[in-house]
Amino acid sequence: MRSRIASAAVAALIAPVLLASACAVSTQQEVELGTSYASQIAKELPLVKDADVNRYMTALGSSLARVADQRNLDWHFAVVDSREVNAFAVPGGYVYVNRGLIERAQTMSQVAGVIGHEIGHVTRRHSVKQMQKAQGTNIGATALCTFTSACSSSLTQAVIGATAELAFAKFSRTDETEADEEGVRYVIEAGIDPNGIPQMFDLLLKERKARPTDVDRFFASHPMEESRIADTKRMIAAYPASRLVGLTRDTPEFQAFKRRLMELPAPKGGR
Repeated sequence: MRSRIASAAVAALIAPVLLASACAVSTQQEVELGTSYASQIAKELPLVKDADVNRYMTALGSSLARVADQRNLDWHFAVVDSREVNAFAVPGGYVYVNRGLIERAQTMSQVAGVIGHEIGHVTRRHSVKQMQKAQGTNIGATALCTFTSACSSSLTQAVIGATAELAFAKFSRTDETEADEEGVRYVIEAGIDPNGIPQMFDLLLKERKARPTDVDRFFASHPMEESRIADTKRMIAAYPASRLVGLTRDTPEFQAFKRRLMELPAPKGGR
């Protein structure tokens, strides 16, 4: 009941915004939209509360947002307590990365690439277009079912299914390419090795072949083929070699962050 009431209140709040096209939505409206959705997500998604984990996640995300954002958004970065592999963003500067993706990553640059990609969806306003389609949708419950395995009953899945497709529809290949371009640019400007991006894609593609159910939700919302690895490598190769010298691939701080995350109690349901 609480979720339905919250959803109705948020829908009434953002309805005027959703009547406009993405390009017509002002930054203030985008922030209001994202803040409303983030409030729902915080109530529904199991977010990691550990102070050390959140401190590092905020520091890494902020290092990328500083070079990416020309609008001075108030960025927020959170870890979802789910072993499912996924990441997503909502308008206004809210980025979420699942615990399962971080635990599978081998280096800081791989996670930074994912965060940079999601920041790219926000700065290119792809996430505004997605959320505009979700008028009246309970975004919190939808995110819970789309990005984790929490909704296991067939009845719940049937109820959530249509709204999940609306609220977190698969990005177009054009959107994904644009976000990849931005991700490559952001990590380079932040002094981070961009090769973590194709490396992360390679890890996920290999896992899809070995354990497809563990990464189904990532590929459902992030279309990817083998060619995307080659595409991001070409994006990186387009930069002068001098720009790619001395960039950071990994740090002890990231490895400590990852160990801390893996030491936390397992997510409810083991996922």
